[in-house]
Amino acid sequence: MKKNPIAEIAKKVCPAAITIVATKDLPKIEGFYSFSYGGNDITLPKLDEQKEKTKVGGGSGFLVSPDGYVITCNHVVSDNQCDYTVIIGPKEKYETTILAQDPLVDLAILKIEAQNLPHIPMGDSDQIELGETVIAIGNSLGEFDDTVSLGIISGLSRKITAYAGHEGAACLRGLIQTDAAINPGNSGGCLVNMDGQAVGINTAMVMGAQNIGFAIPINYAKTILSEVKKYGKIKRPFLGLRYFILNEQVAKQNKIPVSYGALIIRERLGEPAIVKNSPADNAGLKEFDIILECDGEKITEENNLGDILQKHKIEDEITFLVLREGQQLLLKATLAEKK
Repeated sequence: MKKNPIAEIAKKVCPAAITIVATKDLPKIEGFYSFSYGGNDITLPKLDEQKEKTKVGGGSGFLVSPDGYVITCNHVVSDNQCDYTVIIGPKEKYETTILAQDPLVDLAILKIEAQNLPHIPMGDSDQIELGETVIAIGNSLGEFDDTVSLGIISGLSRKITAYAGHEGAACLRGLIQTDAAINPGNSGGCLVNMDGQAVGINTAMVMGAQNIGFAIPINYAKTILSEVKKYGKIKRPFLGLRYFILNEQVAKQNKIPVSYGALIIRERLGEPAIVKNSPADNAGLKEFDIILECDGEKITEENNLGDILQKHKIEDEITFLVLREGQQLLLKATLAEKK
């Protein structure tokens, strides 16, 4: 009998697909009490002063090395008041250390102290093609471990606004779209190709739609993992300014002479638009400047300043075309390391 290739891949990768459980010390509920208010009976829990470990959330992840490095989504481990446990099997549970978190791309690197662990090799997400067959693996709905779903690459370089509870909204770009089923609890799980290699990290789905899910390209995670192993942290270039991306509607409403670019402006009172002694400050940028181009790339909603800066490294010199009081200026800044 000819072996099913999907079943063979599942056998190889499922042992390295893990569940992440978030727990928090919460007051123990002793019972309930009721009282009348405004003609209605209100029931509230009676809390004990003593606290107990309570499961409050979780998600999925996957091992990428035999010595315990785990890749997952940042929003799975974003609550710093929680403790996180990695579950590999019924009798294999490990406390985990969060080594790095990057909310910009919704990725996190964890570490458990163990050796000779099953792991999933990482592929090259730059080589995936539209229509290619992929498999999504994760802990669906937080209770169905090693859920395997089959699909194809439905789209590339997608941009979405994702919502993750107390984390609020995040704009994620460059995502892989797939019709392989991704459900709550799948976040952080792996998207693998037909060679059994991880090509993506499942991150989001579209509520109210069918078969529209998204994954972060694995090459993002490979870069972050390499930085964590080498430096013990994520190294990111830093410019040091706050800005708003202009469009036609905003430009028209506020009588701004251009409908594209990054308007340097503070987000709230008491916060500077430009960080003192930052690369932006040293370059001579000022509040209410409009950065039209960065290194020759036009700044738009589809290609904003953050997207362009992600292509650069610390100590890179970049050139800005700036509109200031009706005059265009060329300014240069040397990117520093984000502290």
